[in-house]
Amino acid sequence: MKYGYARVSTVHQELESQLQSLKSEGCEVIYSEKFTGTKTNRPEFRKLLSIVDEGDTLVVTKLDRLARNTREGIEIIEDLFAKGVKVHVLNVGLLENTTMGRFFLQTLLAVAEMERNIIIERTQEGKAIAKQRDDFREGRPRKHSKTQVDHALDLLANHSYTEVERLTGISKATLVRRNRERKSKEETNAK
Repeated sequence: MKYGYARVSTVHQELESQLQSLKSEGCEVIYSEKFTGTKTNRPEFRKLLSIVDEGDTLVVTKLDRLARNTREGIEIIEDLFAKGVKVHVLNVGLLENTTMGRFFLQTLLAVAEMERNIIIERTQEGKAIAKQRDDFREGRPRKHSKTQVDHALDLLANHSYTEVERLTGISKATLVRRNRERKSKEETNAK
């Protein structure tokens, strides 16, 4: 039997293109999930691994759908080879349980892991550069602009937090937090 496996790392990503490719390849049963590849306990993938048997073929669109690092990828594919399962990676071809097939697999997985590490390094470098800016803030972007918050904080001179919240739509908790930030900044600048 020909099985397909599709995976994306986050719930915001779409599986549709992988599913279409696997259907086009003639997969009779397709397992899919939205689960990070850095975890090995992916539920749908574990179900699939427990079902595939000798003579079956496992099809994925790219090698990194199976694993995110070389060691894990080799273990998974060697386990599949030991069961007599063929592995077909659509953008590479059929991986075979031969000396050349194993060499090719190790090389591909090492390249995939290197690419992932380069992405992580670039992200960290970009973050380090961004942290040098005065307006850098870790985490989710703020809902209200600096101008909106400054206006709301100025209103606090003549209005209560509850009134300003009603007038501006900025929550009391946010106003209190931002007012503390403003006072702290003013004290730092005064020194």
